[in-house]
Amino acid sequence: MSRHWSSRTQHLSTTRTGRIQFRGPSDPGQVRSLWLVLHGYGQLAIDFLDRLGAVDDGTRLLVAPEALSRFYDANAPLQSHAEAAVGASWMTREDRLEEIEDSMAWLDRVHAEVRRSVMDAPLTVLGFSQGATAASRWVARSTVPVARLICWGAGVAPELPVGAGTPLARTPCTIVIGTRDRFVSGERVEAERQRLTAAGHPARFVAFEGGHRLDDATLRALAAET
Repeated sequence: MSRHWSSRTQHLSTTRTGRIQFRGPSDPGQVRSLWLVLHGYGQLAIDFLDRLGAVDDGTRLLVAPEALSRFYDANAPLQSHAEAAVGASWMTREDRLEEIEDSMAWLDRVHAEVRRSVMDAPLTVLGFSQGATAASRWVARSTVPVARLICWGAGVAPELPVGAGTPLARTPCTIVIGTRDRFVSGERVEAERQRLTAAGHPARFVAFEGGHRLDDATLRALAAET
């Protein structure tokens, strides 16, 4: 629908309360490894942590910040919102750049808060699906040491520089894709492999038998590497 009036847009920053879910030791002295884990589109942090039990060994602290934009399941009738599932999103196409900046600032805040008590444990950043692109964006712009990045069910955000000398090239990266992932075809995996290889990015690709989901055996294998 065309508009017959002119408009102008202004952006204002505001304070927003975010939610973080934790899984693992509550005593900082027992933490040997720190994982910052970012859920996918339409998920909530606590539900995502349910799927990461394979790496909860009593020494690994899993920190799951929840994306700031929540919504009801669009497939639920309006009259049933009391029972409709709620999910969250890291960003949409609407005001995309501003939402990305807000997400990055939120992850900065989460990391700073956690590091107040867990100062020395090596940091793994794992993102699933939409969370994978958010994770790669945060690693690309962050000044904090990241031991490794795991992008699961998606590749590195396409606009990011990945060549030699960039933060992403300096961070060991593993890209995990299920063999039956309906959102990531074999052609897309190969295109991502070629893009990163051409830039000199030393990413490793891992496949497992399954769809667009986490996989316990693969999680355990990755966890055993640290």
